[in-house]
Amino acid sequence: MTQRGIRPIWFLFTGMVLGAVLSVSAVVSAKGEGAAAEPLEIPLEELRTFTDVFARIKNDYVEEVDDTTLLENAIRGMLAGLDPHSAYLTPEEFKELKIGTRGEFGGLGIEVGMENGFIKVVTPIDDTPAQRAGIQAGDLIIRLDDKPVKGMSLDEAVKMMRGKPGTSITLTIVREGKDAPIKVTIVRDIIEVKSVKSRMLDDGYGYVRISTFQSRTAADLRKAIGRLKEENGGPLYGLVLDLRNNPGGVLDAAVGVSDAFLSKGLIVYTEGRVADSRLRYDAKPGDYLDGRPMVVLVNEGSASASEIVAGALQDHKRAIIMGKRTFGKGSVQTIMSARGGAAVKLTTARYYTPNGRSIQAEGIAPDIEVADFKVSEAKAGHFERIKEKDLSRHLENDKGAGKPQKSDQELAAERSRKVRELAQSDYPLFEALNLLKGLHVARQMN
Repeated sequence: MTQRGIRPIWFLFTGMVLGAVLSVSAVVSAKGEGAAAEPLEIPLEELRTFTDVFARIKNDYVEEVDDTTLLENAIRGMLAGLDPHSAYLTPEEFKELKIGTRGEFGGLGIEVGMENGFIKVVTPIDDTPAQRAGIQAGDLIIRLDDKPVKGMSLDEAVKMMRGKPGTSITLTIVREGKDAPIKVTIVRDIIEVKSVKSRMLDDGYGYVRISTFQSRTAADLRKAIGRLKEENGGPLYGLVLDLRNNPGGVLDAAVGVSDAFLSKGLIVYTEGRVADSRLRYDAKPGDYLDGRPMVVLVNEGSASASEIVAGALQDHKRAIIMGKRTFGKGSVQTIMSARGGAAVKLTTARYYTPNGRSIQAEGIAPDIEVADFKVSEAKAGHFERIKEKDLSRHLENDKGAGKPQKSDQELAAERSRKVRELAQSDYPLFEALNLLKGLHVARQMN
């Protein structure tokens, strides 16, 4: 291909690019308040390189590529080169993102990112095919069906994992502690995420699990706490807020959840280059727990909005953070509509906890570190120890006469069963409940 063959396209495309840049410059200048904003400088040499590459692809690539595809790929690459969270969204992807914030979307139910060319699982979402199949936070996906992931973009991999409900895909994953890759076949489904779940752990002690932060999460949390109080027949002694493997979501939802437990003070603030990205969020009066003790469970899968909540409650000394150091995503993404129904997801700010901490690439360190152990019941001895009630001619308990109560053996067996089941199924939650009970006892002693 000769230089002459390139020149007409080069001149045409340079004019298009320069016109676009000049238009942007004019818009920026028009938006300046007071003194006019400085116009953007046009990087002419870099634009010449860009248009030269564009022309060579148009003329020399083995297959013909249309202009729309080339320019869309260029935009994707420009955003992907910034940070892991900025991206170009096609109209279809933008639509799915908006649906996802409302809690319903199609797929496997898995939050993913890129790491060293492979797909890394940030977290499986509760009650989804991925979680039921045993996918864990930190897993590296190296194959989708029989196709290697290496060399794919994140968007390409996500598209492969999406599909019609009822169809299946086989993931080959590498997991820490396993000598060989693991193959897991997952059947796709419509994912309906209920972001808030709750139950009573014991008399007076509630449990709320937030799996992701959606637009209605804060309102659902308040309803859940109301139901727990009603079930308990009065105020709770304490609450465990479980944010483990919560990948984040809507910033306003994180602020609303934090506000539910704080009566005053700063919740979070953001700092960016433009005025619109510099925001402060303060708590309004009212604490849905009336100051009762709280334990927040986190782990390495707790990210973004989860870290905002944990950081705010930790800085205000409103809750004890327990578990493992969090993921460390301290940036804010803004969705900006583009032409044709597409959108740009752009990192526009960093967020900071009330004490001015940035958790970017650091995470929230728990107040009490608890590993996710698997425990088993210790074998009992070959005989039962003798107690006072076993001695001949022992005195009866005069205060208990005539009161129909369960026997000591029945009470002990029931309590042992509950303790055993919780410790074996969820050791960090077991420890959180024990800590809550200790905090409640300490409150009563003061």
